Amino acid sequence: MTSEHQLITGSTRLFAVIGDPVEQVQAPSMMNALFARLGVDAVLVPAHATPARLAAVVRGLQSTGNVDGLLITVPHKKAVLDLADEVSPTAVLSDGANAMRRAPDGRWQADNFDGEGFVRGLRAAGHEPAGRRVWLVGAGGAGSAIAVSLLSAGAELTITDLDEHRARTLAERLSPRFRGRVHSTAGPVAADLAVNATPLGMRPEDPLPFDPALLAGSTVVVDIVMKPRRTALLRTAERHGLEVHYGAAMLAHQLDLYLDFFGLGGPPS
Repeated sequence: MTSEHQLITGSTRLFAVIGDPVEQVQAPSMMNALFARLGVDAVLVPAHATPARLAAVVRGLQSTGNVDGLLITVPHKKAVLDLADEVSPTAVLSDGANAMRRAPDGRWQADNFDGEGFVRGLRAAGHEPAGRRVWLVGAGGAGSAIAVSLLSAGAELTITDLDEHRARTLAERLSPRFRGRVHSTAGPVAADLAVNATPLGMRPEDPLPFDPALLAGSTVVVDIVMKPRRTALLRTAERHGLEVHYGAAMLAHQLDLYLDFFGLGGPPS
């Protein structure tokens, strides 16, 4: 099947992206277009689950026989670790997962591709993180995964979070593995890359996660928020003459990783 629209039948395999909220998720449009292009008989749908209902929703989907995998977004990436039978080393180090799959034996395996997708997106745009100073604002689920991958790529990282304890805890957890290259502070920080890894910017009334006016003119401002594409942070950074990098790149560069993880890879039909 090569059309852009997937015909859903009784044999279509199901995937869901779970979050609170889910209106902003871009994975269904991107993954379903990819499924159609590859001729994969599968569909990805959004599933809204509040924190109080997360376990019930995930367990229900896991027990549904034709559900093969789940994508996880804010604020559930840490909580879903308790709902997996196996957790990858990357997810353990990141302290969160953004994908879960049903293994052939029926066990549910969790992994995290946020950080790898983020770094691939940076490199594709010409922003090699190795040897660069990165200021990462946000030490939650996405921020933790991004921190691991940036450090693995050779960056020097300073972490800031409104919850200073959370930023300090993340830095202390990663320091033994990346000794001397990870720090935490209240910010702002002189950096080559300034990254918003918080959800701030998804809603029009959100405050800026940081003020681009305080950054050097050579700093690249990066936002992981995908909708809206031009967040208030990126618009403000552009007004100050700073180069920007959009959030959609992180997801776009995870698509091949998801296909491999879910066993759906293959050449276009």
